[in-house]
Amino acid sequence: MPLLDPKTWQSHAARPLSGPEYTVTEPATGEALGTVVLATGEDVGPAAQAARTAQAAWARTPHFVRAGVLRKAGDLFAAHAEELRDWIVRESGSIPGKAEFELHVAAQECYEAAALASRPAGQVLPSEAPRLSYTRRVPVGVVGVISPFNAPLILSIRSVAPALALGNAVVLKPDPRTAVCGGLSLAAIFAEAGLPEDLLHVLPGGPDAGQALVADPLVPVISFTGSTAAGRAVGEAAGRHLKRAHLELGGNSAMIVLEDADLDAVISTAAWGSFFHQGQICMTTGRHLVHHSLYGEYVERLAAKADSLAVGDPHRAQVHLGPIIDGAQLAKVHGLVESSTASGARLAAGGTHEDLFYRPTVLADVDERTPAYAEEVFGPVAPVRSFATADEAAAFAAAGEYGLSLGIVTRDTARGLDLAERIPTGIVHINDQTVNDEAVAPFGGVAASGTGARFGGESNLEAFTDVRWTTVRGDVAPYPF
Repeated sequence: MPLLDPKTWQSHAARPLSGPEYTVTEPATGEALGTVVLATGEDVGPAAQAARTAQAAWARTPHFVRAGVLRKAGDLFAAHAEELRDWIVRESGSIPGKAEFELHVAAQECYEAAALASRPAGQVLPSEAPRLSYTRRVPVGVVGVISPFNAPLILSIRSVAPALALGNAVVLKPDPRTAVCGGLSLAAIFAEAGLPEDLLHVLPGGPDAGQALVADPLVPVISFTGSTAAGRAVGEAAGRHLKRAHLELGGNSAMIVLEDADLDAVISTAAWGSFFHQGQICMTTGRHLVHHSLYGEYVERLAAKADSLAVGDPHRAQVHLGPIIDGAQLAKVHGLVESSTASGARLAAGGTHEDLFYRPTVLADVDERTPAYAEEVFGPVAPVRSFATADEAAAFAAAGEYGLSLGIVTRDTARGLDLAERIPTGIVHINDQTVNDEAVAPFGGVAASGTGARFGGESNLEAFTDVRWTTVRGDVAPYPF
């Protein structure tokens, strides 16, 4: 029996939901893959209450039991890889390689989270009084997770797994467009792994469900991944309710190509940075900053690479790019390309589409006024700008509101590291493009890209636990009155 039978999808939501039916659609074909019931804001409170009730026992569960559930979940992502890969491909428009990468990261996130369960829980502190003084990390209780459509499995599991391992319950609201691979698949995996009931609630829904999750008093921590505009709203609402919000938001990441770069090596890297998953990645290389001595050849060769890439249905053909997620997103992408060429940018490749299949696009002769250069496109568009000096490259890269990822290509790695120190960013890759992810690494951006590293490694301990100070005396403390 498959893990994700459409006839039993609703059972993975943990409790009946009150919203309308939603047709799960394959963006490449428009074919209906099944139907889910959406959550409304009214469904959040009961889910949070049930999660809070179940969490008390889970927090007292021995660490090795919690770790065992996480390890089993990691194994199950591998055991069900073929079925889950097809869901990611069909529901999110991913090519198979990208889907396989998501499954690999999902398993690793579970294994890394399992190790969190047995981490030292605190520190013994010196004290001025005759007492034992120590800190202890305790679960926050219920973690609310709001995840997007673009890397649905990774961007859900990277919060769900560590939160559960550390003794919390989770209410997960995936994007309805990827309700299965970003939500129901996790519930099915963890149920098979032996996670007790009511510790993971999946509520696919719209903004009203998200707003209710942020406002619910039983949910003290929100983990949000999405656009900067939506993240600002989540952060503002969380602040009003005095709760922590971990925000991983948009980006317009730059890749700097210095004059000593090997173009034979860099063009493939550059194309991957901008065109991987149709550019629908927060870390996508959105600005190519190229030394003027290489600029003309770089544009020509990147355009040729873009023209050589196959675009089509990733479930039925071997292609490099699949479809844009939906018509609204495609209209945004194409609108930015058209407004950019209207403002003087040169279309070196692409700029066309058939249905939701957008050709990889290269824009030359751009500057800070070019819409597709100045804004996050979230599509397969590579704007290329020249610079004359390292100082100018640093200034270009540092300009703008985002600060998520940075790539620098040079034969002189020390020079690359020195240049990176001058550019505010959460992530830096020397001699690589901007799209990278590993379960062991901290992840997050600065400025409009988010609230810093809140995922991966030690960051998960900070994100999903509270620090409690405790003292113990042998006798009752004396006081002067």
